Amino acid sequence: MIAQILRIYLENSAIGGYFDDEFAVSTRRLFAGFRAGRYQAVISAHVIAELEQGAPAKVKENLQTIDYEEYPVNDEMLALAEKYLAEGIVTSKYYSDALHIAAATVLNIDVLVSWNFKHIVNFDKIRLFNAVNLREHYRPLEIRTPQEVTGNEET
Repeated sequence: MIAQILRIYLENSAIGGYFDDEFAVSTRRLFAGFRAGRYQAVISAHVIAELEQGAPAKVKENLQTIDYEEYPVNDEMLALAEKYLAEGIVTSKYYSDALHIAAATVLNIDVLVSWNFKHIVNFDKIRLFNAVNLREHYRPLEIRTPQEVTGNEET
């Protein structure tokens, strides 16, 4: 059986985690996996927009050190994000998080990585996002931390 390269959606906290003492080891391991071709990075235009809204220059520059697929945000993603809000999974204040989940879902990503434990990498929220996904005829989305994806791989 041939292993398929994982398509990994990078939510912004997983990019910035590269420079965070608490998350750096696992995030750097993930980025090494992108550079080595073990994983394929995927982002939406929403990731770029969030970075442009105030991420430090080193975080923006870090994204440029890997090859990634970038996709525009489309009406299907926007509609799905609105369904998450309508279900009360997150409030409109955290619409941005819902849009990341919707983008990764619509793009049929293998796994979304994040360090956002409040609204994204959260057991109860994941179950609720995936309940909507199933109801709307999408497959469930794997949502994990970079550490869960890379385990103890050598960098």
